[in-house]
Amino acid sequence: MNHTPLDDWFVEQVLPLEAALMRFLRRNWRHPDDITDLRQEVYVRIYEAAEHNRPALVQPFVFAVARNLLIDRARRGQIVAIDSIADMAELDVWVDELTPERHATGRSELRLLQAALETLPARCREVVTLRKIDGMSQRDVAGQMGITENTVERQVSNGMRALAAALLSRGMHTGMEKFIHKIRKGRGAA
Repeated sequence: MNHTPLDDWFVEQVLPLEAALMRFLRRNWRHPDDITDLRQEVYVRIYEAAEHNRPALVQPFVFAVARNLLIDRARRGQIVAIDSIADMAELDVWVDELTPERHATGRSELRLLQAALETLPARCREVVTLRKIDGMSQRDVAGQMGITENTVERQVSNGMRALAAALLSRGMHTGMEKFIHKIRKGRGAA
């Protein structure tokens, strides 16, 4: 079987992003059974677009295609939480050029987040990790940990507030305004 230059480009540039793409899709789509099909559709769209013009920045292009696919699915009447679509709009913030400086800043912020996460009590840390990082549903987290969904909700709320405070105290202000607004909005609902 002969490989075309497009096939080689796809294997070298797009496929290495699969793990991050799958995390993005799981985090932003509530139906886990659809994730593999969504990934495949993203790949088809990327491949077809690249037949005409290959993007200079592959990673932002892949995530923009994934974001647009999820929006298209939502528009066609699929059930997607409105806040998930709104959260995807945040992707536009980093879909532009990913410079070495932004990469270094991101790694630094990730280390700060990891350190802040480690300061949470064990159960709270586990709930936040399962719910917000692994993308599990509230019901699944409750079932796995043997606690109520209300407890999961309370632990996530407390954990996110503690993380915001810890990150602010460590000087991480970039993008925190929106994060803090979401947390405060959640406080009113509690």
